[in-house]
Amino acid sequence: MHLTTSMVTDTRLQKISENIQHNIRLSDEDCLYLFEHGSLSFVGSLANHIRESLHGNITYFNRNFHIEPTNVCVFSCAFCSYSRLYAHREEGWELSIDQMLDLVKAYDDKPVTEVHIVGGVHPKMTMDFFIRLIQAIKAHRPGLHIKAFTAVELDYMFRKAKLSVAEGMQRLKEAGLESLPGGGAEIFHPDIRTKICADKVSGEGWLEIHETAHQLGMHSNATMLYGHIESYEHRIDHMRKLRDLQDKTGGFNTFIPLKFRNENNDMHHTPESTLTEDLRMYAIARIYLDNFKHLKAYWPMLGRKNAQLTQSFGVNDLDGTIDDSTKIYSMAGSEEQNPSMTTEEIIDLIHQSGRTAVERDTLYNPITSN
Repeated sequence: MHLTTSMVTDTRLQKISENIQHNIRLSDEDCLYLFEHGSLSFVGSLANHIRESLHGNITYFNRNFHIEPTNVCVFSCAFCSYSRLYAHREEGWELSIDQMLDLVKAYDDKPVTEVHIVGGVHPKMTMDFFIRLIQAIKAHRPGLHIKAFTAVELDYMFRKAKLSVAEGMQRLKEAGLESLPGGGAEIFHPDIRTKICADKVSGEGWLEIHETAHQLGMHSNATMLYGHIESYEHRIDHMRKLRDLQDKTGGFNTFIPLKFRNENNDMHHTPESTLTEDLRMYAIARIYLDNFKHLKAYWPMLGRKNAQLTQSFGVNDLDGTIDDSTKIYSMAGSEEQNPSMTTEEIIDLIHQSGRTAVERDTLYNPITSN
């Protein structure tokens, strides 16, 4: 860290480095200055210092699998390559409760700890439908952690059921829902949200749903879709709102920057961010979000090798083994068209970076070291 400070001549960057060494919170203005003036090596060094102060050499992963109930959706987000409008539902898929339970049963002899359930917003897949699904999974495999439903799905469920957010979250918790994924956050600022996903839950609505989950003792993840039409100021606004809520509740497990992919969607003309910009995004997120213990790189989106690199830029979690049913990013042109890794493969990926692989559960309780 002293080398980083002495090697820069910019006095403001020096002051930012000194503040980080003394655990002084980064201001929005300092964050913007890092985006605009901090070199990749500078922000990477700061982020790695924070990462190693928190986690040493450990990189976490978990054994999980995804279920995507449907890609039929009532919303039309400009960046989405995954969904099919309800009027064209014959082009998509819709799984029954029995079909999804069969997917769970396919893992009966495997030591997975989490099922991640997200999909499109289908008007016939109601809250009662998903309560029955959760109950069926819990009846079959009580120890399997259910992390399910983006705030977009939840908002629609609750409104259709004529329930408040608190009422809806309480019912889902009682059914067996244990935590929320971070999807649907995109960019909170209305100037961007109205252009890329105007018809779904607002940024304030997303934050309310996650705050309510936290108040009920449920944890959740947080995401941000970056690298499209947003500015650095929009990214900082988004992260500040997450940091403020984390100050209030402490309920977020991790932050996951999600790289915009431009294939097969209405924003195909928008260039994707470079790898250098991706690594800067992870590093600055690690520096700014001082009350988030974990920073995750979602490897199916970035690609294995690029996700591997993020471990030197603040990342301490490479998500999970997933499985090959994860279509959201492969349909948008992600690096991984067959997003699955064996446990041995993800451990090797971590070891190749000189890190220690530690399997975790959803709440970051260690299971094994490798």
